[in-house]
Amino acid sequence: MHTMQHNHCMNKKPALAWAFYDWANSAYTTAVMAGFFPIFFRDYWSEGRASDAITLSLGLANSLSSLAIMVMAPVLGAIADRGGARKRFLMSFAFLGVVMTAGLFWVAEGRWGAAMLLYGLSVFGFSGGNIFYDSLLVTVAKEEKYDAVSALGYALGYLGGGLLFAFCVLMTIKPALFGLADASQAVRVSFLLTALWWAVFTIPLLLLVREPPAPGRLSMLQMIGGGFQQLIGTFRHIRRLKVVFLFLFAYWLYIDGVDTIIRMAVDYGRALGFGRTELITALLLTQFVGFPSALVFGWLGGKIGAKSGIYIAIAVYCLVTIWAYFMRDAREFYALAIIIGLVQGGVQSLSRSLYARIIPVDKAAEFFGFYNMLGKFAAVIGPVMMGVAGVLFGSPRAAILSLILLFIGGGTLLAFVDEKKGRLAAASLQNGSARNPAGPAE
Repeated sequence: MHTMQHNHCMNKKPALAWAFYDWANSAYTTAVMAGFFPIFFRDYWSEGRASDAITLSLGLANSLSSLAIMVMAPVLGAIADRGGARKRFLMSFAFLGVVMTAGLFWVAEGRWGAAMLLYGLSVFGFSGGNIFYDSLLVTVAKEEKYDAVSALGYALGYLGGGLLFAFCVLMTIKPALFGLADASQAVRVSFLLTALWWAVFTIPLLLLVREPPAPGRLSMLQMIGGGFQQLIGTFRHIRRLKVVFLFLFAYWLYIDGVDTIIRMAVDYGRALGFGRTELITALLLTQFVGFPSALVFGWLGGKIGAKSGIYIAIAVYCLVTIWAYFMRDAREFYALAIIIGLVQGGVQSLSRSLYARIIPVDKAAEFFGFYNMLGKFAAVIGPVMMGVAGVLFGSPRAAILSLILLFIGGGTLLAFVDEKKGRLAAASLQNGSARNPAGPAE
């Protein structure tokens, strides 16, 4: 009994160190991706360029880096699984992201091409790192703890990202207080701070998360060859893992709705005539509410099951969409930001932990490659749908209402996902590949 207790204490450290990587890299999503880069790219690096050209460059930098990761994700994952190299890959991608983010500090005014290149590469590093980060969940936590540990990651991410962003916003409002010349210098310093924050808080994962060694040391070439072989094997297994692919399809629909709201909310607020300060305040509100509520959802997942927790979140999103349609005033925008904060982290963390349960543990990086590929590919239908609905009905309100179709579609498909069946299939596949490592399971 005593040794059991001791092991349990020992187990907590890797899980906490793992969760801290979310605290590290969420500063990048909040301060750079959602916050300063789009505004600064327009006002500082692209001064004098046509507005639609600026939007196109920004869209291209985002899309091309996401596309590159999307294409490479499952292959990279398969390679990392073969070589027991998830941590090494995570570190390489994080390093790229950190260096490129820091590089933005030195990009001179008007140099939009350089800014776009560095930003694209930083998105590439960030997205690539997440594949391996998510896949390490299965090595730092026991299955019954997936919900809680996954939720802890998201919760720390909301808190860490929110704290650094709040500090950076303060620097831009009162630059003199920090000995800075003006707001634009404060924004450039924010890029440097974000990179530093990301690098420093990645250290616990580097030191404390142990990865089970690969069967035998493999050279890079063997890893790549094995990776491709494993990828082909996975496509063969797909017919046996119906639950996984049904879940992925459901996830793709509802997470598309979630991501579209994250990306288009500020734009929708602008369309209704709300000011920039109000929108940044709303963004910060969502972050800080997201911290405790992601933890609550993790606990809830343990009590009522991850699937029921996801359903609660989807229902709330449907109500939010309807309310946004009728919204008239900035205070309602704040209220919606708070409600979204309550469920956003929950739906993300429970989706991740439900998925971790229905996939073969030995192929986690590769399967999370597919999962993140869909995550990257999400927010594809939503914005287009909003655009079309907006044009058809001549109103941004109709555009936001159209998103309800994604939530209803995803929720309906989720009903057919049988977690127990998925777990059994994943386990039998794993045992099968253990008996017959070269080829697919019989």
